[in-house]
Amino acid sequence: MNKKICVVGSGSWGLALALLLQDKGHKVTVWCYLEEEKQMIETNRENKRCLPGITIPDSIKLTTNIESAVKNQDVIVMAIPSEFMRKNIQTLVPYVHPNQIIVNVSKGLEDTTLNRLSEVIESELPQNQVVVLSGPSHAEEVARKIPTTVTVSSKSKLAAKQIQNIFMTEYFRVYTNPDLIGVEIGGALKNVIALAAGIVEGMGYGDNTKAALITRGLTEITRLGVAMGANQQTFSGLSCIGDLIVTCTSGHSRNRRAGELIGKGYTLDQAIKEVNMVVEGVYTAKVAYLLKEKYNVEMPIISEVHNALFNHVAPKDAVYNLMVRDK
Repeated sequence: MNKKICVVGSGSWGLALALLLQDKGHKVTVWCYLEEEKQMIETNRENKRCLPGITIPDSIKLTTNIESAVKNQDVIVMAIPSEFMRKNIQTLVPYVHPNQIIVNVSKGLEDTTLNRLSEVIESELPQNQVVVLSGPSHAEEVARKIPTTVTVSSKSKLAAKQIQNIFMTEYFRVYTNPDLIGVEIGGALKNVIALAAGIVEGMGYGDNTKAALITRGLTEITRLGVAMGANQQTFSGLSCIGDLIVTCTSGHSRNRRAGELIGKGYTLDQAIKEVNMVVEGVYTAKVAYLLKEKYNVEMPIISEVHNALFNHVAPKDAVYNLMVRDK
């Protein structure tokens, strides 16, 4: 049965999912934060800034009016950067009905509370079922219908199954996993390791170094997730190791790209400006470091990424610190 779906966010991931949902026959509305971006997409039928070359059909409605966007929809998809999640959810509150399912497709953590994004949404919309969609899924490839697999997770098995059915296509395979903590922690922290992978790439190091970062990075993410109550097996799945591999190795990855620029000598601000899109790993690195301290978990790679980003430690010194740690 076709649904009425609102996608909150007109960036690359929001538009890619809007295309997927529209292609499956659902009635899709996309909420744009900026009137200029809405007009640009309507004029060009593409978002030239973050999803160039992908046509947005007229059948996808665009609006900047949040009330008309979310009222009377069956599903609301949140494709908003983590730092803006609470603010945007708060604008929805007056118009959301308890029967609407909220789907978060962003990967990050809230820096002020250290909360996972599903917890942020639940705190503002306690009557609604929240589902998280995560996994190795670059928007550029999903928009081109390249075979992709992801995971959905929720406290409600029924809600997870409903979203699985709504999103599943012949090129977008959706699994379910009841481990909400593990799915969210894996999806968020892989961006920090991708920054590290980019940094060593920019420094001219090789495949050995990147393989070490990915492998040991997975160990660190798993340690923290288990300490927070996650199932260790989750981190061997799509929402962690799958996403970790694609984000650390792909040219589509904005986190890896920002890290590469830093490794070449750019400042953090210069790298973010050059990438010209939100680099979630930067925000997540702050929260991951605080969670490491809170749960007393050993996470040396996360610590050195934090040092390189915020404590003016040179990347070569951060790598040296990792290599000469007590055996």
